Amino acid sequence: MVRVMVVDDHPMWRDGVARDLAEAGYEVVAAVGEGRQAVRAAAAVRPDVVVLDLHLPDMSGPEVAARLASAESPPRVLVLSASAEQGDVLQAVKAGASGYLVKSASREEFLDAVRRTADGDAVFTPGLAGLVLGEYRRLAAQPAPAEGPRLTERETEVLRLVAKGLTYKQIAERLVLSHRTVQNHVQNTLGKLQLHNRVELVRYAIERGLDAD
Repeated sequence: MVRVMVVDDHPMWRDGVARDLAEAGYEVVAAVGEGRQAVRAAAAVRPDVVVLDLHLPDMSGPEVAARLASAESPPRVLVLSASAEQGDVLQAVKAGASGYLVKSASREEFLDAVRRTADGDAVFTPGLAGLVLGEYRRLAAQPAPAEGPRLTERETEVLRLVAKGLTYKQIAERLVLSHRTVQNHVQNTLGKLQLHNRVELVRYAIERGLDAD
């Protein structure tokens, strides 16, 4: 069972999201309204996924995401926000969020996003994925760092598909691998390159032209 923590400062919304998750079969391990509470609770209950509002009374959502991402066993973070502003989306993703969904999404879209986030996919409200990929490309225009450790042929192949924006499920189908194997390749690559999240990984790939056809 996927363990989920909900972080939102509006009690009625927070309770409604937690209820939808529980009814769909997720284990809601915590539901809190402040960023510092979220960081403490995550360390205690170790959720697989954190559903995070962007605007909290004591800390910003990106700051919470960054603190969660720095944990020894970081959860995956799905931002659920009323804002679809470019700056908010990019700030959240740069901080380590796995995906970004606007609160106008349907219940079915939200539950599907949580499932896919738990599976390791990067999930975005339609229209936002292109925005994030565009930012990857902008960052790639900056000077590239020195060459890093050598990747295996399979790791490079997976990295190339990640850079093209494919989900882990799509990569698994393309390469005839299991979803878990793809995740393992990505985690191994992150470790070898001393990178922390998908944003940094895609930037690395684009800098080296791995997103080209």
